[in-house]
Amino acid sequence: MRDQQTLTGGCHCGAVRFEVDAPKTFTVDECNCSICEAVGYLHLLVAKEDFRVTQGEDALTDYRFGSGEARHRFCSICGVKSFYIPRSHPNGVAVNGRCLDDIRVEDLTIVPFDGRNWEANVAALRERKPDGV
Repeated sequence: MRDQQTLTGGCHCGAVRFEVDAPKTFTVDECNCSICEAVGYLHLLVAKEDFRVTQGEDALTDYRFGSGEARHRFCSICGVKSFYIPRSHPNGVAVNGRCLDDIRVEDLTIVPFDGRNWEANVAALRERKPDGV
């Protein structure tokens, strides 16, 4: 049995809500690629089976760019990307740590990731993530 907790979160307007089973202690990745840096995204990567949209699936819209592999999911009402399917871990979900309820950014352990040089660094990112993601 994994030492897990269930966290909740969502977009700014509340149309999209989710639950995520995450380790009791976790880190988030701060990527400096063009999209993550622009929106201040903090990645909590979990396996798909540990993530559930509980409200607002119909309010979500997708954005893909570059290779088109990452599936960026945005609330079509307020525009917030609270989670997405990452190119680096297609069997996972990257939750935005800033969109978790009752979590303060200053309490998170943030690990920098050089996404500007994604191809050169993605192997190290894949190696330090949990099995099944």
